[in-house]
Amino acid sequence: MSPRTQPWVVHQRFYDASDYARDFSIFHRFARLAAPEMRIVGPGSVGEGIMLMPGPLLSTEALLSAHPRPVFDIYSYHSYAAASERCARLDHGIVGTSKAAALSDEWLAKPDRVNTFYDNLRDRFEPGRTVWVTETADAACGGDPWADSFLDSFRFLDELGQLAQRGVQVVFHNTLASSDYGLIDQGTHRPRPNFWAALLWRRLMGRTVLDPGRAPSGLHIYAQCLRDHPNGVTLLLINASRSRSGSVDLPIPGKRYTLTAAWLESREVELNGHPLTLTAAGDVPVTTGEPAGAGRLELAPASITFVALEGASNASCP
Repeated sequence: MSPRTQPWVVHQRFYDASDYARDFSIFHRFARLAAPEMRIVGPGSVGEGIMLMPGPLLSTEALLSAHPRPVFDIYSYHSYAAASERCARLDHGIVGTSKAAALSDEWLAKPDRVNTFYDNLRDRFEPGRTVWVTETADAACGGDPWADSFLDSFRFLDELGQLAQRGVQVVFHNTLASSDYGLIDQGTHRPRPNFWAALLWRRLMGRTVLDPGRAPSGLHIYAQCLRDHPNGVTLLLINASRSRSGSVDLPIPGKRYTLTAAWLESREVELNGHPLTLTAAGDVPVTTGEPAGAGRLELAPASITFVALEGASNASCP
């Protein structure tokens, strides 16, 4: 009679904060020896502030409280206000959003809520540390089907404005060319609306953040130094209303760059009424503004306008 075979018993223990602290300590010592000039960014947390998915979560507070305590050169997190429809199909507890909510004040305010949560932890554990958002987009899990349309450009630029006002220095958008939230189509390589939004931000918004003052009702307003123009200022004016026009008063003449689309879910975007496309050679085109006189500037419903004020004479913008 053969001896009885005993079954193997496996005791499974989930990876926890103490494991992370141990592994990070090993990595940190190696990195300082192998690449002493490299900046270490972390912890890159996600899903807090606004809970995206049900179930257990290894929290940022636990990670930063573990021993030996992880210390980063740059404090980072990922900013998502919802999970996409493809994730929602997997679990009814997933927090999602909708096209109808894409221009609502509640939706546009969510990146600020996420930032407040992670900033509070930064202030407790890494006071004064520079903050980077190392991943963001319309929604986690590849983005929703409208992430590649003009409808999401309001979220994108409003989030950049909010985060700049709160001192975030770097924002990584997910992704360049993959899934619904890619900035360019991964098959055709054609720019999507958020590519053009990012291009105008990069060309017009400098690194110095200014106080935009109080926004008129229904508008979102941000101000930064005009890139590569000493003493100049750029205003970012977002009218997220689907039906109401808005207006602001410009103190001096400037140049207007207005993004609109034939319909909000369009994959094509217009700059001052002209379609934005690559040149025949496949290059990114020159973007030119239209004159905007001093005084009242009208803002159409569902429009995004940058105003470059080269003659602002702002001493905060050397």
